[in-house]
Amino acid sequence: MTPFGAPQRLVLKFGSALLVDAGTGSLREDWLASVGADIAALRSRNCAVLVVSSGAVALGRAVLGLTARRLKLEEKQAAAAAGQANLVAAWGRALAPHGIKVAQALLTPDDTERRRRWLNGRATFETLLGFGVVPVINENDTVATQELRYGDNDRLAARVAQMVGADTLVLFSDVDGLYDRDPRSHPDASHVPMIASITPEIEAMAGGINTHAGVGSGGMRTKLDAARIAAAAGCRTAITLGTRANPLAALLDGGRASWFAAATDPQTARKAWLGQNLKPKGSLTVDAGAAPWLAVLSGAIRCACLAQMAQSLRAA
Repeated sequence: MTPFGAPQRLVLKFGSALLVDAGTGSLREDWLASVGADIAALRSRNCAVLVVSSGAVALGRAVLGLTARRLKLEEKQAAAAAGQANLVAAWGRALAPHGIKVAQALLTPDDTERRRRWLNGRATFETLLGFGVVPVINENDTVATQELRYGDNDRLAARVAQMVGADTLVLFSDVDGLYDRDPRSHPDASHVPMIASITPEIEAMAGGINTHAGVGSGGMRTKLDAARIAAAAGCRTAITLGTRANPLAALLDGGRASWFAAATDPQTARKAWLGQNLKPKGSLTVDAGAAPWLAVLSGAIRCACLAQMAQSLRAA
């Protein structure tokens, strides 16, 4: 049981470092089977579950025989294409013994940042959940470029949680939550169990990307970004240890985690979508009738500013 009660609609995010053994490049099948059992247990309690899973590129490296060197963009896209089928098949194998089907959904930023596509995505997820299917979601790295991509699945998971109206987002990591300093370099670091709001002090506790594991593109900072997006949509977030077997059961049994409270006054769906847009952009069009009035208003504002400056200089 979480500090906020039993979840009813849950988004789970798993990074590459959890699914793929960094040394061999192979999938952690036994661990994934334990996650499947956790999901099945929640489903038996009428909890809807969506999975955001990294791992396609990491698995594709082994398929294509790529070394551990940094991949060029086209190599990463090829690895994603080769590894994605294996990734979804692995989730299918983990859930099949429990009679649960999976469906693949590959998203690009346009799918969550453009309103019409966001609504279409939400309708698709609602339909899949209605059929009792667990959506397995990942960024579409096969077509994504550096300029047009999420860059991490933490924020993607938060946008998915926002899209489907989830009450809980769980970000599984190789650490059991937020610490005031990196516990891998500072053994005396203090764990932070509950965060009411993400302040500058909380942000200062986040470090860089996960360089320790050798795979993955996220880190504690992107998890804080995700928690902020989720909170605005009325969704609480947990960051917890994912490397152990049955990590979800451990969390719900009271395992250590950092919990981020949801906003007490969640925004409307449209405002939450607009306010947490990852790459905001737009344009302003002024019609011919409004243009002269804006020019007059602009002139009046300039005159007022100049008058105020003159008054300040006289006073000085």
